Amino acid sequence: MIVKAQQGRYSAGETIGIILLDCLLPLPPGDVGNATTYPFPVRYQVAKSASIERLIYRRDLSLLEPFIQAGQALVSQGVRAVTSDCGFMALFQEEMAQALQVPVFLSSLLQIPFIQQTLRREEKVGVISAEGSQITTRHLAAVGVRFPERVVITGLEDSLPFRRAILDEGGVLDLEAVEADVVERALGLVKTDPAIKTILLECSNLPPYAAAVQEATGLPVFDFNTMINFVHSSLVRERYGGVV
Repeated sequence: MIVKAQQGRYSAGETIGIILLDCLLPLPPGDVGNATTYPFPVRYQVAKSASIERLIYRRDLSLLEPFIQAGQALVSQGVRAVTSDCGFMALFQEEMAQALQVPVFLSSLLQIPFIQQTLRREEKVGVISAEGSQITTRHLAAVGVRFPERVVITGLEDSLPFRRAILDEGGVLDLEAVEADVVERALGLVKTDPAIKTILLECSNLPPYAAAVQEATGLPVFDFNTMINFVHSSLVRERYGGVV
């Protein structure tokens, strides 16, 4: 086998590139920003000045340029697909996919159309978001959701431990307290609307609580990591072995 060097590339082996917001967050295992979450190497790139405030609350479209720059930096280092660490980057999905020469899957919300196709017409997807009130029809349309009326959204904006650690960038995360609030939201969703048959965790900080949500609800639970693992599996195929 012959391996060739590439000008400007100083490492190799990372298939998935992850664009990070420019913010201070605790990153436990399971979080998209913690590389030990994955059984394969990933590469990170911070989008400079891309704050939570600008993305979630202001929906600042001028963020497209730093997102493109971060994505291009990842591609130049050899990644074969680009994702992010915030579901609210859904607003930039189409533009980023056009700008980069590799597959782009910025938001966990991209899984909603797929999930809806697996359900009966009267069944719904329950979404737990970092900020439920800030997910708009624009976000859903940007990821191809055809049936927004079959999506029920709740948020963690009124969860004090989550808000302090994540939205307010307090830097200290109480895993047990946040897990309790996430599970409470999940149970509230299915109690309020029994038509909800699947849970999606929008925020990249929520995968650490996915197992607890599933244990509490008994439902399928999707998040950023189900999406990232799915895309990685399409890019790194292995030959089947064994006895025929």
